[in-house]
Order: sequence, then C-alpha cells, then structure tokens
Amino acid sequence: MYDAIVVGARISGAATAMLLSRAGHKVLMLDRAVFPGGKAAATNLVHPPGILRLKRWGLLDELTATGCPPITEYGLRSGPVELMARLPAVDGVGEAYSPERARLDEILLDAAVRSGAELRTGVSVRELTTDDAGTVTGVRGETAERTPVVERAHVVVGADGSNSTVARLVDAPKYDAHPVLNKSHWSYWEGLPHDGRVRTYRQAGKHAFTWPTHDGLTIVGVALPVADFKATSDEDRDRTVISAFDEVDPERAELLRTTKRVDRWMTGSVPNFLRRSHGPGWALTGDAGYTRDPITAAGITDGLRGAELLAAAVESGLSGTEPLRAALARYAHDRDDLVTGHYRYTREHATIADHSPAELAFIRAMNRSPTHGRAMVGMFATMVHPAEFYSPASIHALLDHLEPGSGPGWKLRMVRWLARGGPRHIPGAARTADRLVAKNLGPMGQYLA
Repeated sequence: MYDAIVVGARISGAATAMLLSRAGHKVLMLDRAVFPGGKAAATNLVHPPGILRLKRWGLLDELTATGCPPITEYGLRSGPVELMARLPAVDGVGEAYSPERARLDEILLDAAVRSGAELRTGVSVRELTTDDAGTVTGVRGETAERTPVVERAHVVVGADGSNSTVARLVDAPKYDAHPVLNKSHWSYWEGLPHDGRVRTYRQAGKHAFTWPTHDGLTIVGVALPVADFKATSDEDRDRTVISAFDEVDPERAELLRTTKRVDRWMTGSVPNFLRRSHGPGWALTGDAGYTRDPITAAGITDGLRGAELLAAAVESGLSGTEPLRAALARYAHDRDDLVTGHYRYTREHATIADHSPAELAFIRAMNRSPTHGRAMVGMFATMVHPAEFYSPASIHALLDHLEPGSGPGWKLRMVRWLARGGPRHIPGAARTADRLVAKNLGPMGQYLA
C-alpha cells in the first residue's frame, strides 16, 4: 500500500513524487516510457518562478551545471515599437534558463528517486480501482510484456500530460476550453551570439521568437495562425522562418542565413483548457489538469508550481492536518487562482493579432516608464498578474508616460486628460477614461472594462 501513486514521471510528476517522498511518504511513480527516451517536444524555457522552485529544492546547481546560460531580459518588437526590459525578481531570483528538456527531466526524476520514490517504467495504466463509495484506491496496468500491475494507494495523481489516462478514467470534465489557436515551427541554431535575452516579435499575423538555450545553441521559431501553417520540408521551413524574421528583424535574419540550423524542425500546437483537477482519491497536475498555448512558454514553470501546490495539499491530507478530500479541493481552488489570469492572457496573446495604434502607444509608454516595462515582461513570465498590470491605477500611471505632443493621438490625449481628473464639473471623469482605454486596448482591455 502506497501513500501516493503518481502516473507520469516527467516534470510535474517527478516534482510531485520528490516533494511527497521528502515529506516521508511512500510514493510509486509509473510511466509508460522507458527512460531515457520519449523526447518531449518543448521550447525548454523556465521562467523565474520555476527557477525559484528548483533553487528551493536544491536542484538549481544541477541545472546550471548543464551549461545553459542565464537569461535576464525579455523583449517584444511589434511593428516599429520595441520593448526590452530586465526581468523582475521573485524572492531574489530574476533569471530564466532554457535547459535541454531531457536533462531537466533527468534532474527531477533522479531527485525523486534519491528522495525515496519508487520508479517503474514501461508500465501502462489501464484502469483505476475504486471502493464501494467510488473513491479511487489504486491502479491496474501492465508492462510492455503484458505482466499485470496492480497497486493501491491513498491517492492517485495524474501527471500524464494533456491526453491524460487518469483524467479519462475519472471522466474529469474540461472547462473554459478553446481550440488550437496557432501552430509553431522551431529548431536549434548554432553560431548565434548569446546575450541573455528572449526576443519575441509580432508582425503581420506572425509571432517570431528566439532565445539562448543549452550547448551554445539558440531556439529559433515562428508561430502562425492555424490557417496559415504548412508542414513542409525542412528547407521550406527554413525559408518560412527566416522570411518571418526578415519582416521584423532583418539583422537577425541575416545572422540566420550565415549560421547553421543543427536539428530538425519541430512543430507544435496545443489546445487550451482547464480540467477539474480533483476528486475522491485522485488529483491531476501539470498538463493533465491545465493546458494553455505555448506562446508564453510557461508550461514547465506551471508544471513546477502546480506540483508544489499539489504536494502540499496531499501532505496535509495524508498527515491528518485536514481531510484528504478537503485538501484536494483546496488544491483545485488554489490551482485555478494561480493560473486562470495568465491562462486568459496567454489565450488572447495566442491569437497573434497585430497591435492597434493605441496598443503601440502604450508599449512606447512602457519604454518610458521606470516600472511598466519590467512589469510587462514579468507578466509574460507569469510573475505579474494581468489584472494587476492592467488595473486602473497601473494604466493611469502609464498614461503619464505617453509621448508628449500629438504622438499618442487625440483619443489617448483626451483619455489622459480625463484620467488626471478632467474638468471638475464632469463627474466620473477617471472612470470614463477607464472605459475608453478598455475599448481601445484590444483584448486585454477587458481587465479594465
């Protein structure tokens, strides 16, 4: 009898198993893959909140020893406007890293096993066992050789990806679900200069991106609306991606032409949904419980944060601090509080809509503000909540950094005048300004509406 069975032994599953094992619980990890193997297609970026967890768990030195360089600045270029800002720090951590995904999986898995978790690979879960009340009590599965596997536990955790077997077996419903919004091409380049920056671009319905990763390599890619995406030969994709950079950053496009792609082109597309993440005797974490478009590269970071939340709840339930069912319900509530704002922000970002003139004026203002530029890249990195960034107080402060003169256009000049109080005889002038900003700020204006 185990305290917990964790189905799926990659990022979120290994982290959950490690934390529960460190708390003294008997944990079994099951994965249908045989490690090393089953390379995950991912763009690898871990934002500072994820790096903070690795530091807390004593694993950051292992990650930095792999040779991936720190990333300290994130940026966006949209049409003629460019924003580049240093990442804010969270509990003293202000760096991102983009390690080789297989190596990060290995670091977390080894840490789980060192902490006492039992690992069995090549095992496919086929059924969940339940008691008369319908509470999940364990798993039934089989090895690749068709040897039956039957194990029992106080809780079964599904950390087995967006097509989770555990989620299917408990019939966990999805909510706030949206289809695939774009598809990406990306690969690895050698010979590009590393300067510790994530660069993203928005132009003509394309989202290009590049940042330094492991072994002296650089990730280079572009996301396109689904209707514009074509999976063609590697040579055709070279032309597609480089031509996208021609439109937004000709100097970098020339660097791509004079250096070398060293891996195949990979493609990715992800639906957007949240799943009910708990029930009697079971819980979901990582992509099993919540999947959002990879355009903000937050999957690994969310997997680490979610594992921490779930492990704390399971520990509370197993130790008797509170009933396990109540602890899992609290985890589900806290998970939604943690991710819903950024889920919505990512979903809107993933439409790859060109920015309006008003939005470009606000991005220019962020460059002029001592705080808003860092807050903007912090929002992308899941460190600043979108509702905080787009709050009336934040936007009113940003209005003070609009370009002087006629640059922002008459609408924004009027909004700035109203937000500053307007004529005293107009009641609610500031609120009128908020409504006008909300109407002209694109999809994110809903936070002000």
